[in-house]
Formats: sequence, C-alpha cells, structure tokens
Amino acid sequence: MTTSALGARPASADGGADGDPSARRTRPLLVDGALAAGTSAGLGLTLLTILVLVGWIAAPHSGLGLPGVLRTAAVLWLVGHHVGVQVHSAGRIGMLPLGLVLLPGALLWRAGRWMVRDHAAARPGRAVTSALAVAAPYALLAGLLAAVSATALAVPSVEQAIVAGFFVALVAAGFGASRALAPWAQLAALVSATTRSVLVGTAGSVAMLAAAGSLLTAMALASHVRQFSALNGLLAPGIVGAGLLLLAELAYLPNAIIWAVAYLLGPGFAVGTGTIVAPTGSALGPLPAFPMLAALPLGPQNSGPAWLAALVLAAPYLAGVVGGVLVVRIAPTPTLEAAPIRGFCCGALTGVMLGVLAAFAGGPLGDGRMAAVGPSAWQVAVVAALEVGIAAAITAGAANWRYARAHLAAGEVAQSSNPGFRPGGHDQRPGTVPRQPDGDADSHHVIYLDRWAGDKAASQPPRRSRGPSGLP
Repeated sequence: MTTSALGARPASADGGADGDPSARRTRPLLVDGALAAGTSAGLGLTLLTILVLVGWIAAPHSGLGLPGVLRTAAVLWLVGHHVGVQVHSAGRIGMLPLGLVLLPGALLWRAGRWMVRDHAAARPGRAVTSALAVAAPYALLAGLLAAVSATALAVPSVEQAIVAGFFVALVAAGFGASRALAPWAQLAALVSATTRSVLVGTAGSVAMLAAAGSLLTAMALASHVRQFSALNGLLAPGIVGAGLLLLAELAYLPNAIIWAVAYLLGPGFAVGTGTIVAPTGSALGPLPAFPMLAALPLGPQNSGPAWLAALVLAAPYLAGVVGGVLVVRIAPTPTLEAAPIRGFCCGALTGVMLGVLAAFAGGPLGDGRMAAVGPSAWQVAVVAALEVGIAAAITAGAANWRYARAHLAAGEVAQSSNPGFRPGGHDQRPGTVPRQPDGDADSHHVIYLDRWAGDKAASQPPRRSRGPSGLP
C-alpha cells in the first residue's frame, strides 16, 4: 500500500511533512503514547474534579474533605469508562451512564490524531500501533486510579478498570488515528465492496433504530412531563444541584435510547427483578426517585395511540429495508442469491451491535431487587438479527433483482444498436470468430475454430502411409 493511496503528504528530506520541522519524529512511539495517555487522563480528571468541587461547595459534607473530593472524582472518571463499583451495604453498581464515555472518548480521539501527525504516519499499520501505544499506558493509569481511589464506602474493580480503559482507549484512539491518516472515503476504499456494503447497511439499520428510539424517548418524556417535574420538585436539588442533576440525566440519555430500541424490537427491558416494560404491557414495582424513570409506561396493556403501536411494530422492519437498500446501492451483484445473503449478514451484524449496546446500557443497581436493570443482551441480539435480517434480505434481493433487470434491458438495447448485431443469427460462442460485415456475400459466414485440435492430434498415434513414402 502506498502513501498516495491514502492521501498522505510525502515526507521531505529532513523527516518532516512538506518540510515542516515540527512534524519530525523526535521521540519514540511508546514515549509519545505514554504522554498522550497521561494528558488525556489528566484533562478528564481535571474536568470531573471541577464538577465534584462545585457540588461539594454547593452542598458541603462534614465527612468529605479535599482528599475525598479527589477520590470521588477518580471514581467518577472510572465510571465514565464503564467500570463497576462495589458500594458498602448496597452492592455492586453496574448500571452506569453511557453518555459519560463521551468525555474520555473525545480526549482519546484527539490523542490518536496527534500521534499520527506527530510521527508522520502514512500506513494503516502505523495507526494501529499508535492506538496501542496510547491504550497500554492508559489502561495502566486506569488500574492505578482504581487501586488508589478505593475507600471503605466504594471500591472500584481494578481488573475491570484495566480492561475497560484499554478497550476505550484502543477504540477511540484508533478511530482518531485512522481519521488523521486519511478521509473516511479513502479508508473505506481499502475494504472490498462486499464487506463495505454490509458495513454501510449495518450502519444504516442501526442509525434508523437509534432515530426511532430517540423519537420514542422524546415522546415518552413529553407525555410524562408532569410526573417528571414532580420528581424534580421532590428532590429539591437547588440551583447547583439542579444543574448537576441535569448533567446526570443527559449522561443517562444514551441508556434510555437503547432501552427504547429494545422496546421497539419487542423484548423490552426490566427495572428490577420480576418487572418488564414491553409493547404488550408493563409490570413495574417501586422505582428509584430518578426523574427520567417517570417516563416509563404503566399498566398491563399498552395504552398509547394506535399509530404509536404501528410505529413500534414497523421500526425494526423499516431498519431492515434501509439496510437492504444500502447493501445493494453500495455493491450490486449479478448473482441473484448473493444479495439476500449479504442483507441477512447486515441484519446479523446489527443484532450483534445492539446486543453489545444493550449489555452496556443495563446492569445492577445493588444486590436487592434492583439487581436486574435494563434489557437482556442476548434477547435483543437474537430478535434484532431475525427482524432486521429477514427484512434486509428480502429488500436486498428485490432491489438487486430490479437492478439486474434494468441493466440487462440496457445491455439488450446496446446490443441491438450495434451494427454487427443481427437478430436470429448465430451466437458468438467461445471458439468462433465471426467475420466483420464488409458488404460481400460471404460476410454472413462464420468460421468455427477447434481449440482442442492440437490436443487431439497429440493424443492420437501417428499414422503411417501405405505408399513408398511410408517406408523407413
């Protein structure tokens, strides 16, 4: 793979890009990776420490000093990487806000871009090594913070901190490094058309379901705005507390959207053991005093309007239709059975992605009845793969058949417009050489050539003539 294929700038004689001495490699890759990881972790901790300080000043606690503020900020930073916390007398807290991952993700994205630009990387392999150089020290920092921030009240998991920190840093820095290497269109051109069609179809299906889940979440909040305001008033957080509560609700908004997607698919989700929220109805028990939970539907049957029920039933299949159309639009194929297979692969990959998101969107909120909160990951994955996959397979097959039919008709029109084409004449098969029309009477003759004449002659024994010439 050449650098020109990725649109990278050629390096000059002094090691910089376009003669820029600032782009010259001055430090080893591992040193730069450790520097980028430390900077990203430090900036994230600083921002969260400021938020914790604001809350501590607005509502001071006699038992929490400045060291406690720093430990709380470190735990909150670990929670942003989806690290579970064992809370004294409550149990394990694993239902964590996905929106908080955006803070370290954005910082690590910038770290990956800086690594590629600082080392003038021009190959995809360098982007991968740059992401690994950031992820390894970042994971060590996450494990160290989990160890030093443990208190008698809350103990983060050190093992989970190392694994989650490495995964978040590898993904975010990897995407940032890839984007700095070349535009997305050029990176996509490195993948085969078949794989690219399945990936684009999957992205379209997931985006369609995310849009439907966002719409359903907004409608649920709008229809329960009175209960939402009543819970806010019951908490009485004050001005500063209301701002921090709003940030917490925004951080949990991606969780709510994934729960809504699970609701659209059919399996629904639970808010405690023995509870269910699904299109067929809801069965809930006592809920925590969190304002966003006021948007949950109540009652054994769905009491919404008929068009909302139709939207819930049609959303997964519409997502499959979008995925199937994109699969054929990216890479149509003359093989009719290939398009439905790729469409179903698109649905299967969509199910896997939604299952992973559902697993991260839920988790326990203690050891009691709130130990099961959120959707079931395997149920969401299986149902999404079937619903989206079948719809995408049918749509991809129909769209590809229409495409093939249209291009076949175009090919027939082009063949009929060819001067050498004669309806009813001999077909040009392999081994035939039709003579070009030159106005003679022999122009319609076809000369047939036997490709295997030499092989036949070689396989037969030579004949001897019976005349004098056959004598030795």
